[in-house]
Amino acid sequence: MKRITHQILTILNPLASQSPSRESLLVLSDVHLGSDLNDHPQPAGFGRRSKRVDEDLARLLDHYARTPPASGPGARWRIVFAGDFIDFIGMAILPKTSDADERLATEPSDEEREHGLGNAADHARAKMRKVGARHSEVFAALASFVAQGNALTIVHGNHDVEFHWGAVRDEFRAILVGHARARARADERAALATAAGDAAPCEAFDAGAFEARIDFNPWFFYADGVAYIEHGHQYDALCASEHVMAPESAIDPRRIARGFSDVLLRFVVRPTRGLKEHGHERMGIADYLLFGARLGFFGLFKLGSSFARAVMELLRVHRASISEAAKRLREEHERRIAAFASQGRFDLDRLRQLVALQTPPITHSIRGILASVLLDRLLLALVSIAALVVAGVLGFSHAWFWIGGACVVLGWVVTHRYLAKSRKLDPDEMLVDRAGRLAKLFPAAFVVMGHTHTPVQVAVAEGASTYINVGSWSEQEDDSLLEHGYRAARTHLVIHSAESGPVAEFLAWDSSAGPRRFVA
Repeated sequence: MKRITHQILTILNPLASQSPSRESLLVLSDVHLGSDLNDHPQPAGFGRRSKRVDEDLARLLDHYARTPPASGPGARWRIVFAGDFIDFIGMAILPKTSDADERLATEPSDEEREHGLGNAADHARAKMRKVGARHSEVFAALASFVAQGNALTIVHGNHDVEFHWGAVRDEFRAILVGHARARARADERAALATAAGDAAPCEAFDAGAFEARIDFNPWFFYADGVAYIEHGHQYDALCASEHVMAPESAIDPRRIARGFSDVLLRFVVRPTRGLKEHGHERMGIADYLLFGARLGFFGLFKLGSSFARAVMELLRVHRASISEAAKRLREEHERRIAAFASQGRFDLDRLRQLVALQTPPITHSIRGILASVLLDRLLLALVSIAALVVAGVLGFSHAWFWIGGACVVLGWVVTHRYLAKSRKLDPDEMLVDRAGRLAKLFPAAFVVMGHTHTPVQVAVAEGASTYINVGSWSEQEDDSLLEHGYRAARTHLVIHSAESGPVAEFLAWDSSAGPRRFVA
């Protein structure tokens, strides 16, 4: 445990690596690289990530690498990905299709053989390699950006909490170093060829200095008075980690604890032909039945079976959350927070107040689990139908049947509406509320999050701070998704330091014109 605690502190200490006044911040979120790596059979072209997103992201990185930051002489850019840069959860890479030379020290479970590699360190590292190969254009542009003296910070989100593992961070750095070396060699060859051998030798690529400019933050990034940045999933019950600083599973510490969204993606969404990752918050029982009917009898049966297995897994996660192993994880989480505070970065009481703002995962209660998969409303409907049938059999011709039946229907309608209102899946309002409290706890001109994929800019903390949700860069080729508002906003935030205080520009990337002011 001491080694792991030291590892956590090593990740967080770079927060103080350079004075915020000498850096301009470039903030993006929810890129979801690797989201379409799915070995389960799907309709042709379904769920394929848009190539335009990768092209635009590479152009954005090249643009800012060429643009001097406006924070004064000697300043550099720091790009901060505010969570979900890599979509480890969204991948379904079956063990048999992993690299031939991959040696998995963690034997895949039966569930992982069916649904894809899990979140153990070596499984996640294999996924990282696949992502590096699939999105080489983005990694090449990011490597060039860092190689020019700029810094990179990865804030962990719920889809890339696997960055918790040192092996995954090492693989990520290795991919960037590989691209940076290749670019340095190409530049050297080009310089020699152009100058016919008379040019001064190119400066040797310094891999150590390059890697030192890459930071990982499992919790948040904070530049005092300037910006507080985290992903935002800790305020969403469907996606929150039990312990943000100790995400290991109480069931198996070699793996990361699973959340609700992780289980649903693995057990239901990825294996089901035509089922999309987004839009479930607007679907009811009738919608799922209609979707299942389009799959045919066996498809509907398989969908129901997938949901049943997902519920069983969620109940297993719930049992683990109240186990003795979970108690030890809570204690380890406290130790890691205390050790972080002891380094002099933050007051321990302030960090505990930050933890108190977080929302408990939905798996904390059985009722929450049942409500999240609509089983409470399904049970209500079955009980109501059964009551009507029994009443009809006992006395269909009597007047009291009609009175009782009307009461049953009224009770069903009222209870159904109550349950529907209680099923809050949209965390936007929660993030705005927490942003106002965070601005008081960690004074900053800007509180920045992602997670919801919806760009937002609103004053918080009585106007003393501005909350900005930087939207997403996650987009699929499927035209029906674009028509329904799932086209990536391509938004990003630029923060410069000035004599009068930090200045921010909320921008969107235009494929033909570059960055432009974002208008909601």
